[in-house]
Amino acid sequence: MADEDDPAQLHKALEALEAGYDQTLCALSAALDVRAQETPGHSERVAAYTLELAAAMGITDAPLLTQIRRGAVLHDVGKIAIPESILRKPGPLNAEEWRLMRRHPEIGYHILQGIPMLQEAAQIPLCHHERWDGSGYPRGLRGAEIPLPARLFAIADWLDAITSDRAYRQAETFEKARAVIAEASGSQFDPEAVSAFLSVPLGRWQEIRRHTQSTSTLLEAFTGGGFRRRTPRGVEMLFPD
Repeated sequence: MADEDDPAQLHKALEALEAGYDQTLCALSAALDVRAQETPGHSERVAAYTLELAAAMGITDAPLLTQIRRGAVLHDVGKIAIPESILRKPGPLNAEEWRLMRRHPEIGYHILQGIPMLQEAAQIPLCHHERWDGSGYPRGLRGAEIPLPARLFAIADWLDAITSDRAYRQAETFEKARAVIAEASGSQFDPEAVSAFLSVPLGRWQEIRRHTQSTSTLLEAFTGGGFRRRTPRGVEMLFPD
């Protein structure tokens, strides 16, 4: 235990506590990715993309960046309350299923609002489906009414969606993603954030994707034998039956 009279030891202990806390959040988000049939590492990638975009926007405040990362990692935490039959449905959702699916931002927000350390981070789960032109959900926010972290995250989320394999299509190139996002400037996305996105070399986004794929130690799959994760030594069991 840290000596209360030694500031250096106390600071080190607090850093270790923060690191353990963030690792727990990453494990939770990875489990949610599996449940929602997202591509492996999705939440970790979009968090890294969002932080890169925040840097391009000139955001340097460390506490704010921490909240942005946590909000990005937990952006879909509200899907924990959505039936798997909807999350895993291979075809289009019907009207009632869409009504339920569209509840996940507010559900996620209320979950995180109950945790003091995540109250600021909750803005991303709540607002990541809002659109610059006001046609998004759940509240139909327009322009600068949408919190800046959520505006940045929306671009990062689309970047990962376009460049990842889906059941109905193969991944597109980063060049294609760049063009799609640029075209949606002023309608779906904040034009200033899009300009910052376009200022980042394509190679940097590709580097981030490679890095998150090669260093990820998140939950990757659930089998009858338990959860497993990828590590530098291979795949190992986390929670055996």
